[in-house]
Amino acid sequence: MRRRKDSRPSVVGQRWGLPAAMVGVALLLAGCGESAARGYLPEPVTEAGHDVVFFWNATWIAALAVGVLVWGLILWCLFAYRKKNDELPTQFRYHVPLEILYTIVPILMVAALFGKTIEVQNTLLERQDNPDVVVNVAGKKWSWDFNYINEDVYIAGVQAATLNDGLEGVPETLPTLVLPVDSRVEFVLTSRDVIHSFWVPQFLQKLDMVPGRVNIFQVTTTEEGTFDGKCAELCGAYHSEMLFNVQVVSQEEYDQHIEDLRAAGNTGQLGLELDQYELQPDQRDKFPEPSGR
Repeated sequence: MRRRKDSRPSVVGQRWGLPAAMVGVALLLAGCGESAARGYLPEPVTEAGHDVVFFWNATWIAALAVGVLVWGLILWCLFAYRKKNDELPTQFRYHVPLEILYTIVPILMVAALFGKTIEVQNTLLERQDNPDVVVNVAGKKWSWDFNYINEDVYIAGVQAATLNDGLEGVPETLPTLVLPVDSRVEFVLTSRDVIHSFWVPQFLQKLDMVPGRVNIFQVTTTEEGTFDGKCAELCGAYHSEMLFNVQVVSQEEYDQHIEDLRAAGNTGQLGLELDQYELQPDQRDKFPEPSGR
């Protein structure tokens, strides 16, 4: 005699059904937060950072729309043309309007993506005359030197050598670049030895530092706070210990910081004589001279 199948839910279903539903709801609610709204990028603290967030989100939305369309067409084909009998469906070689559509539309999408990429890139690399602060950032194995060009003071960084020892207080030993809020800051990037990359994640942009070359970009600070900085280019054995801090403060605190550097004897500049490579001839005019302010 055939045993009737038990229609009651299994013990496993009873045990895990509610927690699984709760996890699903939690994930759904978490997706509505600020982090999701900016595409899980760091919160921007510069003017141009918001343009990066908008472009990032728009790119993912466009990609998702294409994905949904493709998935929908695949599923439609699976169900509409699933095998019902041994007869072959009607065969055809081509469909001119359809082929024109799936050729032209991707070209237009790539062109729009390319154009917007150039627009955002130009915004990130735009340079204004007479920025409020000019800092020469010199990367070195494995730390940073910061020269405040117009103020004629400097910060000499040291490697975070105890980082991997798990000791407390390591962030306080890192070189700290102090900047005023609501100010246009120009970074003049050079390298003393190998290729490095200057990266503050919450600036939402970074730029390489190449020996013998000068790279420049500007940001406009919009938020006060302390932010992490690091090298984003694998530069050697202690790359992970090449860290620094950025503090964005009020103008009064910034002025006091400059005076503190002068009082500590950090006057002058840590110059190009410390570099292992000389600047290329076509790069020398890019290196800023103090304005005497």
